[in-house]
Amino acid sequence: MSEKTARVAGPQAFASEPQHTPIDLDHLSRQALGDPGLTDEVLRLYATMAQVYLGRIENSTSTAELIEHLHTLKSAAAGIGAWTVRDLAKRAEDALRGGAPVNPEHIEDIAVAVAECDEFISTLVVDHLA
Repeated sequence: MSEKTARVAGPQAFASEPQHTPIDLDHLSRQALGDPGLTDEVLRLYATMAQVYLGRIENSTSTAELIEHLHTLKSAAAGIGAWTVRDLAKRAEDALRGGAPVNPEHIEDIAVAVAECDEFISTLVVDHLA
């Protein structure tokens, strides 16, 4: 699976640049050994799992529990190339491990990034939550 490209407006209207997507499709393809069926299955699993762990993050009742759920989401995101989710979860996890209080903005940022991934997955896999 190759990354989609977009045309650049203006004087460089005929040049194309890689379009930023919530998931690095080249990385995902390597992880799935180039198998489109496996890619779809991994995306479906990630979409479901990300929602589960986002809910657990939002409902955590202790810092240790929150760190555990952030770490799980971070690892899953890294596996499919969802770099923004990975980086935001890492930022929140590192802050908590460093003794900082819970920052609701970190959780909100993660929720937005997970939603962007979910929306992107829905364009790739029609029945991704079926």
